[in-house]
Amino acid sequence: MSQQNDQTTPHPASASASAAIDFLTLTRNLKTTKRTGWIHRGVHHPESIADHMYRMSLMAMISSFSTSLNTDRCIRLALVHDLAEAKVGDITPHCGVSDEDKYQRELETMEYISSMLGPLMGGDEILELWKEYEDGTTEEARLLKDLDKIEMILQAQEYEAEGSHEKSLDQFFTSTEGKWRTEIGRVWAEEIVRRRKKVSDGEDSSGQKQDGDS
Repeated sequence: MSQQNDQTTPHPASASASAAIDFLTLTRNLKTTKRTGWIHRGVHHPESIADHMYRMSLMAMISSFSTSLNTDRCIRLALVHDLAEAKVGDITPHCGVSDEDKYQRELETMEYISSMLGPLMGGDEILELWKEYEDGTTEEARLLKDLDKIEMILQAQEYEAEGSHEKSLDQFFTSTEGKWRTEIGRVWAEEIVRRRKKVSDGEDSSGQKQDGDS
């Protein structure tokens, strides 16, 4: 006996494709939304949220290789940690939003994304990863919290070296002093600060005086 397809029921692959494209369309905002902190400091052509997340993912990969941490989980945490900003934007302490309100907005967005993707496309795991990062209680999450700050001060140091900012970027460095929770975070921060000082002293990263200096 021949069987006929039920034309009223969408194929699971079609439903998954629809949800996937909806999700990916939402994440486009990460590529187009500039990071708030740089805008407030008058940085010309500031990085996007996605720019920050991508380099942080690379940091997660190379830093975890030298530890006993789960490299795959570190990378996933990096990819998810700012995902809610695709909908709520890059909320900083200067936006007049309380930490509690910020967390609630981002949690609701992550629950929305989790529901959108469903269990077949990792919706539950993505929400779990985001909560793990926010809680900061696992070794992987603690490393990623440090790397979030490391990526920020590295970017600040680069903007300073380029002269592409209108206001001081000191606050990005002072706000992280003494707040490192891992050895990698502390050592990498020291290296960035060392390079920053060399640039301010008129030297390149090798310690040589830059052209035009006596």
